[in-house]
Amino acid sequence: MEVNYATQFAAIQPFLAIAAAFILPLISLAIKKREVWEGFALTILSINFILSLIVIYHMYVISSKPLIYAFGSWPPPVGIVYEVDRAGALMGSLINGLVLVAAIFSIRYMEHEERVQWYYTLMLGFEAGMLGCVYTGDIFNLFVMLEVMSVAAYGLVAFRRETHEAIEAAVKYAIVGSVATTAYFMAVAFAYGTFGTLNMADLALKLRGSTLPVTGQPIGDVFLGSALFLALTFWAFSLKAAIAPNHFWLPDAHPAAPSPISALLSGIMVKVAIFALMRYIFTIFRGAPPVIPIVQSLDYVLIILGVFSAIVGATLMLTQRDLKRLIAYGTVLNIGYIAMGMGLANPDGLTAALFHLVNHAIGKALLFMAAGAFIHAIGTRNFDELAGIGRKMPLTSAAFLIGALALAGAPPLNGFMSKLLLFKAYLESGWLAPLVVVIVITSVFALMGYLKAFYHIYARQPVRDVSSIKEAPRSMVSPLLVLAALCILLGLIAPIFVDKLIAPAVSSLFNTQDYVSAAQSIIQMTMGGG
Repeated sequence: MEVNYATQFAAIQPFLAIAAAFILPLISLAIKKREVWEGFALTILSINFILSLIVIYHMYVISSKPLIYAFGSWPPPVGIVYEVDRAGALMGSLINGLVLVAAIFSIRYMEHEERVQWYYTLMLGFEAGMLGCVYTGDIFNLFVMLEVMSVAAYGLVAFRRETHEAIEAAVKYAIVGSVATTAYFMAVAFAYGTFGTLNMADLALKLRGSTLPVTGQPIGDVFLGSALFLALTFWAFSLKAAIAPNHFWLPDAHPAAPSPISALLSGIMVKVAIFALMRYIFTIFRGAPPVIPIVQSLDYVLIILGVFSAIVGATLMLTQRDLKRLIAYGTVLNIGYIAMGMGLANPDGLTAALFHLVNHAIGKALLFMAAGAFIHAIGTRNFDELAGIGRKMPLTSAAFLIGALALAGAPPLNGFMSKLLLFKAYLESGWLAPLVVVIVITSVFALMGYLKAFYHIYARQPVRDVSSIKEAPRSMVSPLLVLAALCILLGLIAPIFVDKLIAPAVSSLFNTQDYVSAAQSIIQMTMGGG
């Protein structure tokens, strides 16, 4: 079976990361130098980032057809496959890029911590799980990679196990996360019982076939099985994505983790869950026959929960005295915007949602790492004790302000441009147009919350001695400046970025035909001995 280089480069990324996660502890037993451990982790993460850039170049420049890799040469729907379209390639690059930036930031941030070999081991496993979730074309393999991602996340939240807060947050996070993954496992069982397949493309094909009901069941059983499958999947991933009211775990878990991990949890991990919902709702179930009406009803559920999430997140931002909790509630707010865009169920809404997903991932990673630089310098997250530290760290403060303004929606930064697309999509949506008021009011609340944080950090007089505080080390400032520059750049080139990257990714999510054809082509190649 002939496989091109881009297919191999996509398939190898999760396995390179997970193999490195097993090798790193062995290296640490033989070589007792943290520089070696850090260098090994950064090398693997850099290779994966380069591979993901090659994949996205192939998908956008050479061929738009989804890449598909059959493990062990077992074709779908029998074997497990990875199937990467433009949307998956975009997510893979975003994951690899942000994990690499967080790892570079971690070198000095974690300099006083013990057991850092396990920190980087968990980070590599975390990346492997996230990549597997966005690349897989198999609903059971998605469950497996979801567990890999989640277990690594639990360990990272609890990394500072000597603190009561970290242990409590990790236990709460693990309980809630386990409930979500159990619900998804039940959904997988309903899917297999109803349709007799675990392959996403085969599932989409059977849903659109003219022979419903499938596998000989009565039409009522098909409806019930499909409804339970999609409902449980939706609930599990909405919990993982922290869409209100399923957000209650996030404000504890994300602040308790080391700041680079907070950046990844809020910046990209919750987006992996959102992306899984996009794959199910738009690629697999969109266009299913009317026998499965739950698909259409989920659109309205997304809008309702998105509005609720935006209001809850924005309101609770205003009440916080803890810098990282304020930033965490900002994630609940912005996940609401993404859900609102998805709920429109049209290309304009999904374009706004996917563009805001990218912008929020970059901006939120910037904010959490800038907050981490402040905390690293003074050892507290409380606004009162952070007072005045910003004037001692001007570059970090500038980066923090850019990230805050971007996520609040200040022009011409990237967050403003994606909110503008969402605003426009709702204005043109007919009877849902009044919901633009939610976008405007919650953006004002977010701006007030972020400016409150900046006022305490930069403008207030210190309440403790900050004379010894200096600017963060270069290895911490450099990632902040890169992310801040991206917030500015993506705002300035937003029309080009949306036209060349976001819109094609959205088209691939709606293009079920190509997604199914890629799976069928590899079956034909296998049967033909290719």
